[in-house]
Amino acid sequence: MNLARVSSAALMLSGLAGVLTPTKVASSLDLTASSGRGVAETRAGLGGTYAALGGWALLSRRPAAHTAVGVMWLGAAAARIGALLVDDPQPDGTYWAYLAAELGFGSLAIVSAMRAV
Repeated sequence: MNLARVSSAALMLSGLAGVLTPTKVASSLDLTASSGRGVAETRAGLGGTYAALGGWALLSRRPAAHTAVGVMWLGAAAARIGALLVDDPQPDGTYWAYLAAELGFGSLAIVSAMRAV
């Protein structure tokens, strides 16, 4: 499996976790999904969106698909870094682990897509 496919698979699996276990995903992100609507939004926004993009990139194998996955991961990392300055999120180990994953998977996908062109 090439590097871009690893990144796409991670994104898809992250999304599937959001679809199948939205309350666990929300809790791990320190979010509150205390109503049916909150669970549905977690399932759709953190689940379906990620699963669809990651799955599409796995199936298409086009460099543009893997670039999209990489940009998504790096966008999440940029927002997470910005949040440190704006939101004072009191980061714990999982916060840093998510940032490392976002930077790593994003970089893998971009580098792999660039090599494929």
